[in-house]
This record gives sequence, C-alpha cells and structure tokens, in this order.
Amino acid sequence: MATITLKGNEIQTIGTLPKAGEKAPDFTLTAGDLSSKTLSDYAGKKLILNIFPSVDTGTCATSVRNFNKEAAALENTKVLCISKDLPFAQGRFCGAEGIDNVEMLSDFATGNFGDNYALTISNGPLAHLHSRCVVVVDEKGIVTYAEQVGEIVDEPNYEKALKAL
Repeated sequence: MATITLKGNEIQTIGTLPKAGEKAPDFTLTAGDLSSKTLSDYAGKKLILNIFPSVDTGTCATSVRNFNKEAAALENTKVLCISKDLPFAQGRFCGAEGIDNVEMLSDFATGNFGDNYALTISNGPLAHLHSRCVVVVDEKGIVTYAEQVGEIVDEPNYEKALKAL
C-alpha cells in the first residue's frame, strides 16, 4: 500500500507500483472505438503510461496536454493516457483540446488495470479511481521508470519520465 495525499489529507492505494526492472503487468483497456487494447498490442514499442483519476480535473488535463506535446517528437514510443473515464468523455476532451499524439484508454469496464498496477485509491473521496502515476515501459515490456505522485493534485515529473525512455 502506498500513502499519498489529496490536498494534504492522507489516502492510500491498494499496493505499490511495479519497480524498474520488473516485467510490466498485462492489461486490457478500452479504446475510444470501444475495442480492447492489451500490453501485447504495443509489443516492440516504448510506452509512457500517463495514469490519472479523471481527465475532467485540471492537473489530469494538464498532464495529457504536456505528454501530447512531447509525444510528437518521440520515436517508436506511444503515450497511453489511462483513467476510469468513459471512452466518450476521453474522446470529447481530446476533440475539444486538439489532442492527437496520445492514445486515451479507459479502465472503466473492469478496473483490472488499476488492480494489476496496484494504483487504485482504496479510501477517501477518490476511492476506486486511479492515483496519479507515470510508468515507462521499454520495447521488451520491462518497466524502466515508475512514479507514484505523492500529492495527487501535483503534476508528474515529465523530465524524469522522458529521460527513462
């Protein structure tokens, strides 16, 4: 279990993120067209998993915008923005913001991604949503960087995530 804060108030997640050097847990997430996407769909590519509670909050939206800007220049790399938001809400946000360099994926159907990566918030007002994290995975499916943002309203460390590629 990881202890994080929401505006200074302690809350917990169900576990701890995978560590650098470990195999990334598999996942099945829902894309905007309602198809399923798994980790194996991205085999041979580097991945930045930008994970957050909801695209409808300021910090979450900012992280999507920042990674969208950076993703345009990355070779053999996909940025996956993952939340429990419905795919329709994710699509609406991207359309309104002109976001087209990242892939939005939803964990709404089962929540298994949050469980497999041990980042689901277990208590407090955001219980059952994802905590704010960034996980970088190499072409072989190995985690090279993982950040659990300590204060959920803070942005992740973009520079460290990008350096881990």
